[in-house]
Amino acid sequence: MADDLVLPIPNLALPQHLFVLSNPAFSDKHTDARTNLLDGIRADQMAPYYRSITSTSSALPLDKALLESLDTANADELKILDERLAEAEKTEGESEISDALKARANYLTRIGDKDRAVEAQKLALEKTPGLGSRIDIVLTLVRIGFFFGDHDLIDTYVTKADVLIEEGGDWDRRNRLKVYNGLHLLSIRQFKRGGELLLDALSTFTATELISYHDFVTLTVISNALTLKRVDLKKKVIGAPEVNQVLPDIPVLGELIKSLYNCRYDKFFSALATLEQTHLLPSRILSPHTRYYVREMRILAYIQLLESYRSLTLDSLAAAFGVTVEYIDNELSRFIANGRLHCSIDKVNGIVETTRPSLKSAQYEQVVKQGDILLNEVQRLSKVLY
Repeated sequence: MADDLVLPIPNLALPQHLFVLSNPAFSDKHTDARTNLLDGIRADQMAPYYRSITSTSSALPLDKALLESLDTANADELKILDERLAEAEKTEGESEISDALKARANYLTRIGDKDRAVEAQKLALEKTPGLGSRIDIVLTLVRIGFFFGDHDLIDTYVTKADVLIEEGGDWDRRNRLKVYNGLHLLSIRQFKRGGELLLDALSTFTATELISYHDFVTLTVISNALTLKRVDLKKKVIGAPEVNQVLPDIPVLGELIKSLYNCRYDKFFSALATLEQTHLLPSRILSPHTRYYVREMRILAYIQLLESYRSLTLDSLAAAFGVTVEYIDNELSRFIANGRLHCSIDKVNGIVETTRPSLKSAQYEQVVKQGDILLNEVQRLSKVLY
């Protein structure tokens, strides 16, 4: 196997199809998801994965004839791979043994046999001499973690990949690792750092074994819409040719970022509601963070509008966002009470007044807070020493 050949294994589209199929809210997508899932299982002879999902989920019924045929295909192929490995160990050198170990590990990875695949990849990692090949094996272990939603496995091998890359990884693998790391960070709600890594890889994306280019750009825009300042959003996202190439296929995403930038808040709210149903809730990566993302995007829009005024009426604010006065009153009240918006509502006169916090006061509070922490640590240390 050539060092630069990256196999798209395991097939990471399949857990997404299973996620959609397992959720009754997406019943209109179930037929396509079921067809695509079964086609992928057949194509990669995934008997262990098929057995696992049919025994733990009612989303896909067990077809015994299909399972038997997949088991037979697995047994036949593993016999050939085991014989090739035994022959290499008897008569050939380290390079041939390494190739045989990787071939066996990759087949177990392809068919979705998690435990055996992880052990086989670890063994191949131990026996493989080249740094580039070792990085590729580590990234395969990360993909196994993504496939099965194993965050511990992802953490362990993303960290190991970082170490190997610093030892002398090439430009392509360094950029692919940014995408792996960025996707992982999004999955654990670290949108800022994850978005930065995806944005860094936007013009050099090659990690198609992990995610399609279309989906990669979609996640890049979604994450950075939340975290970038307005000027940077225009420069780095709205003005990026890679983004503009994909936006015609996802009009709701273009509407979201352009209406936010152009301060068309009624259209922004509408686009955000559509995005929630079409790209957030149905996404295996983003679905757990949908409520958080939608809430934070609404707060971002409120802050952006309120920063431009010392005061404005509830009527004008409601009109700007295309909602009722009652809705905007309840929404702002909740965010003000939680300290997320610096303004106050005069219900008698129907006015919202901004209350920008003093920078010096904020710095003073931070110093006092850090001083209290330091004093507590000193007191604890003195008790230990004396």
